[in-house]
Amino acid sequence: MNTFGHILRLTTFGESHGEAIGGVLDGFPAGVRIDLQVIQSWLDRRRPGQSSLTTQRTESDKIEVLSGLFEGSSTGAPIAFIIRNQDKKSEDYEHLKNVFRPSHADFTYQAKYGIRDYRGGGRASARETAVRVAAGAFAYHILAQIQIQIHAFVSQIGNLKMTEVPGNLTEELIESNGVRCPDVLIAAQMIEYIEKIRDQGDSIGGVVSCCIQNTPVGLGAPIYAKLHADLAQAMMSINATKGFDYGDGFDGLTLKGSEQNDEWINGKLTSNHSGGIQGGISNGADIRFRVAFKPTATISKSQKTMNLTGEQVDLSAKGRHDPCVLPRAVPVVKAMAALVIADHLLLNQTVSIK
Repeated sequence: MNTFGHILRLTTFGESHGEAIGGVLDGFPAGVRIDLQVIQSWLDRRRPGQSSLTTQRTESDKIEVLSGLFEGSSTGAPIAFIIRNQDKKSEDYEHLKNVFRPSHADFTYQAKYGIRDYRGGGRASARETAVRVAAGAFAYHILAQIQIQIHAFVSQIGNLKMTEVPGNLTEELIESNGVRCPDVLIAAQMIEYIEKIRDQGDSIGGVVSCCIQNTPVGLGAPIYAKLHADLAQAMMSINATKGFDYGDGFDGLTLKGSEQNDEWINGKLTSNHSGGIQGGISNGADIRFRVAFKPTATISKSQKTMNLTGEQVDLSAKGRHDPCVLPRAVPVVKAMAALVIADHLLLNQTVSIK
């Protein structure tokens, strides 16, 4: 299952330490002007080695478009692209050849396929998400035509969390600090905490929140293509995700129906507890959801695990890993949201008008 989407379909390929990773984006409409510098700027926000808070693997993540564009516009043909792996240090993972990292995909891949690429996790590596970011940046060009905006940001690291979303939420505010939290005071505390966790050889998780603005009414379908279900599938397919909720989500379980229902007064919604989606279909309000990410599984602290023969061993993992995936997960969440919304816009165009 390497393909995602209904009309707009992304197929990805490649491994963490292979020659390259890449994708084919099919179903992309013709005639959309594409700015490759914008595509690259999205990749730059996800790339490793960008700060002390991320893995120190150094990759330029330069995109090479192979097909689907002509004179700066999409042709309607599949958009194929690759991103070459340049800073591979496969020898750093030799000690994992016969050992399973706790809470990693090592054991399940070995059990399912009888073989695994232990170099950086192979296909299970978050390196694959660079392809999603590039594809999402392409999809965002479709959304920009009708002024749809998507803002993703870190809202929680460990027990440190934002109390409210700023009213002036902008990309500049989100990108103003290394953790990508728009609350600059909380962001400073988050950065200090991640650095402390990193120095202990450990890792920490958190939450990425997302807001999609100016979405038209009518995206999604009532049963098996609910908009929030497709968003959930997209987000839960990202490495290290553990939870998804939208609107009030789990926070709304203590509210009564009279407190949580979104009332209409004079043709306008008075609240947005539903998170912009009702009955699986967008209602025109801002779409709001959250994605929970677990702590990075690969840490340098000594842990108990087993090897290929089932013997218990102690493991202190080596290599280059993020002490917290959240800062680099922000552009991935944004990209996957863009793919889902663009896909549903195209799906709506296939509905007959009577």
